[in-house]
Amino acid sequence: MSRTRQQGISKRSLEQWLSEYAVSHQNLVNKKIHWLCVPTIFVSILGMGMSLSVWFTLALSALVLLFYMQLSTPLFMAMGIFILICLSVMAFLPLSFKVWASIFVIAWIGQFVGHKIEGKKPSFFEDLQFLLIGPAWVANSLMRNERHKE
Repeated sequence: MSRTRQQGISKRSLEQWLSEYAVSHQNLVNKKIHWLCVPTIFVSILGMGMSLSVWFTLALSALVLLFYMQLSTPLFMAMGIFILICLSVMAFLPLSFKVWASIFVIAWIGQFVGHKIEGKKPSFFEDLQFLLIGPAWVANSLMRNERHKE
């Protein structure tokens, strides 16, 4: 399936999303950069949000989890646990909005360096929903690695 701009939330399966995302994430260096920077961006967004409005951030997190729920129950659970871990870290390590914003910018610079190495533009240039697929791609990679260890 080619990448196409679609109205609303896409009806693509998790496997379709991940395979489309993987197209621009083949280079090992780019993959490693993304495995570090994607979760960092996610937590920094939560951190900036929590600095501004706890309730809005929690409501937005719930909507993000609904997106993951429609794709996969294990992904929903994994991302729910990740969000809880992020919120716990923030409670014990309260950083200012400026610090979270700096972390966000540095992680995005890393992402763009990775895509320069890869030689392909980021997936979200085609469809903004890929901004939510990046964390799913990392979580799926971790879940797949855990299944292979058993």
